[in-house]
Amino acid sequence: MAGNVTVGVVGLGAMGLGMATSAARAGFRVLGYDLSPVRRDLAQAAGVEPAPVLEAVFAADRIVFSLPTAQDVANVIEQVRDLLQAHGRIVVIDTSTSEPDVSRRVAATLAEMGHGFLDAPVSGGPAGAAKGALTMMIGGADADLADAQPVIDALSTKAIHVGESGAGNVAKLVNNLLCAAHMVTTAEGLRLAEAAGISVESTLEVLNAASGRSMLSEVHFPTWVMNEGFDSGFTMALMQKDVRLARKLAGDTGTPMPLTEKAAELWANSPYGPTEDFTRMGDFRTKG
Repeated sequence: MAGNVTVGVVGLGAMGLGMATSAARAGFRVLGYDLSPVRRDLAQAAGVEPAPVLEAVFAADRIVFSLPTAQDVANVIEQVRDLLQAHGRIVVIDTSTSEPDVSRRVAATLAEMGHGFLDAPVSGGPAGAAKGALTMMIGGADADLADAQPVIDALSTKAIHVGESGAGNVAKLVNNLLCAAHMVTTAEGLRLAEAAGISVESTLEVLNAASGRSMLSEVHFPTWVMNEGFDSGFTMALMQKDVRLARKLAGDTGTPMPLTEKAAELWANSPYGPTEDFTRMGDFRTKG
């Protein structure tokens, strides 16, 4: 089927470029658009056809969004509204970490025009995107998922259909809120162990063999924190945005979360700048 389907990718950042490359490697014809000519050039070098304007991407059958915010997603749909109204059926696969209510509105808008929409945020980082090894959490209609499945298979090794539109966003916000909390608690645990005279390396080994482990302790700390590399590719600004959206969701649903609320406050008041890597919050060497 790949040879008969064209995939468009809107947003060729670290995640979008990796997904575009994975789709091309799977045999799809891939059109890619980004505001940056440099990113379009990188995509072309990876076997992706650069689109000179946004509208050109919508010649594709399936469209993947990889954009910073929910408003960016809504703005793109509004920009190409006239084109979509005259276009045959497409399915948009939005991998951005968006807002559930925005995704539901976009899905309804597209459905009125005969198109499909999936909120399909991802986990796995730039490395997972480049390998086609992401985890996707998907909200949307069964029919839209069926139409998009070959593309999803090219981008992910695990895709979980959580529920209707917006459900994928909810799952991703919960995931990232816990990720943010685990980063802080793991750093504090290592700091305590070191202060008590145990090496952090030995402590981390114990955690990862016992019930205190998490993906943060198993992957992030060994890969990006222990060596002081702090270069996972996910910025403070992005994690702070996701934590902020999770806090809003908690408020909107009236859900009390006293422990994670404290972790969220630490992220909101972080001393690190927006462009620094989010793994800096795991630096157990700092005493703050």
